[in-house]
Amino acid sequence: MVLLKLEKVTKRFGGLVAVNEVSLEIKHGDSIGIVGPNGSGKTTLFNLISGVYMPDEGRIFLEDQDITELPAFKRAPLGIARSFQIPRPFRSATVRENVAVGAMFGAHGEKMSVDEAMSIADHYIDLVGLGDKRLELADKLTAVEKKLLELARALAMKPKLLLLDEVVAGMNPNDVDKIVSLIKKIKEEEKIAAVAMVEHVIPAVMKFAERVMVMNEGKKMVEGATMEVLKMKEVAEVYFGTSQTIGESGDARG
Repeated sequence: MVLLKLEKVTKRFGGLVAVNEVSLEIKHGDSIGIVGPNGSGKTTLFNLISGVYMPDEGRIFLEDQDITELPAFKRAPLGIARSFQIPRPFRSATVRENVAVGAMFGAHGEKMSVDEAMSIADHYIDLVGLGDKRLELADKLTAVEKKLLELARALAMKPKLLLLDEVVAGMNPNDVDKIVSLIKKIKEEEKIAAVAMVEHVIPAVMKFAERVMVMNEGKKMVEGATMEVLKMKEVAEVYFGTSQTIGESGDARG
């Protein structure tokens, strides 16, 4: 069964077409990377899926339910959660309180007590490795720890579809490997139906995604099995400006 379906979704900002007739299907269990250069429309597409923006044209379906016109706060309980490229914690709240907020606004939030939300928060805080930081103010965390907090808060929403926006951007290779391994582990253990990543870091995409969609200038350029797509010369040109292909380690090769 298809979990998420986009049908020729378009979003304009004045005369700029940020997303141009993009169609995509995400099935239960998919691991997808959505990649492309700056300005290609990736984050706008995420905002359309999560309900931050409404499309000017096209339709969006979640498990056959038309959610095109639903705002973000109504999509979250249906099972769509996301992290943000720039972490947005409640700075004066503790790590535990931040994650509990995710639990209370997620799939089971309206039936949940504060104590239950705190218990769920503890589980995901431990899962992402922030157990010793649970009572610290979110503003005191390092950049990597704030990314982990974003992940824990999204997971606490009990999503069917988890959207991760540039989750490893700016990290060193060791942290990238740890985060990608953690996401893969969580996907399997938590039985999250689908995880989509928006990443510039090609090695992270290669390690995680089973298939990728490449965007450029607001359009879907190509979609398919990860290594097949990333080895295309036209895809390398989007990233490197040359006809070099992308090697097994994610570097450019002639």
